[in-house]
Amino acid sequence: MKPQPKQILFVCTGNTCRSPMAEYILRARLGPDPAWQVASAGVAAAKGFPASATAIQVCNELNVDLRPHRSQPVSRELLAASRWIIAMTAGHRDHLVQLYPPTAPRIRLLKSFGFSEGFGDIPDPIGGAVEVYRTVRNQIESALSDLILFLMEQDGRRESGKEHKQ
Repeated sequence: MKPQPKQILFVCTGNTCRSPMAEYILRARLGPDPAWQVASAGVAAAKGFPASATAIQVCNELNVDLRPHRSQPVSRELLAASRWIIAMTAGHRDHLVQLYPPTAPRIRLLKSFGFSEGFGDIPDPIGGAVEVYRTVRNQIESALSDLILFLMEQDGRRESGKEHKQ
């Protein structure tokens, strides 16, 4: 299966906190007619669970509604169909490369697109207080700004015929 040129997949562990927050915040920032399709999944996710109540709460503070989200496990099909696979941690990235090695060049850490947050992992807020979730949400939101700039650059390169290998 060939990657879709405009699909992004966010990946965390259970697909109930970090990756759905990234998915839905990015969707909100891209607007009603996005150029990119956005999805999320988890390396240890069960199918059909809602986002955590605290993730829903802290995203509501940004007017982002996580209530429609339902978890899904990472699959070879999702990985193969995604142009960019955005992992929350180096451990997730390593797991994905092991699961489906051909995706390695398309897997990046969320914090790897710029310098506003430096490099590193997005910590798992599961079980933490609302302040922990807010901190994680803020890290995700900041890193998404860098990702959006990267995507705009990629789109500009494609349109001008100057795309090059990463």
